[in-house]
Amino acid sequence: ESWFKDALQANEQEPNAMTLATATPDGKPSARIVLLKGLDPGGFVFYTNYNSRKATELDANAHAALVFLWMGLHRQVRVEGVVEKLLPEASTQYFQSRPKGSQIGAWASPQSQVIGDRSMLEASVAALEKEYAEAEQLPRPDYWGGYLLKPNCMEFWQGRTSRLHDRLQYLLQSDGSWKIQILAP
Repeated sequence: ESWFKDALQANEQEPNAMTLATATPDGKPSARIVLLKGLDPGGFVFYTNYNSRKATELDANAHAALVFLWMGLHRQVRVEGVVEKLLPEASTQYFQSRPKGSQIGAWASPQSQVIGDRSMLEASVAALEKEYAEAEQLPRPDYWGGYLLKPNCMEFWQGRTSRLHDRLQYLLQSDGSWKIQILAP
């Protein structure tokens, strides 16, 4: 939380952008950038379409990793853990707090699916804009919601001169405490 606040105060571009790495059950990895939407003692929250590639991989293999990179601060945080879906009520609350255009986009896009061309998306958006013209909020699609990544390993990297960087690794112990180890750069 302290490093995230530092990134916010330093006006880092997209300080909540994080790489999310997932893998298929047989270990084939994939990674993409998503936005952190919540950070608390329980873990790291993000939202997506449950039919997307990332969600399909998380359903089959709940182990995932996150990486935050704040270039201006010469800092990186790596997080590994297990992901679980948020309760539907939490997903609905967040979904309906988003701008209406983002809500329409979530309904209109069959995320990660092959489409013929962009006009299909534009037609879907136009139809939804007409259907919900008078509504301030849209209902949350059943196929859209949040995840919580519960960390079991975190590494804090602070860049230093001569490439002698600081690396602190925190490993979650069975009693709920964190074992701290210093790693060589």
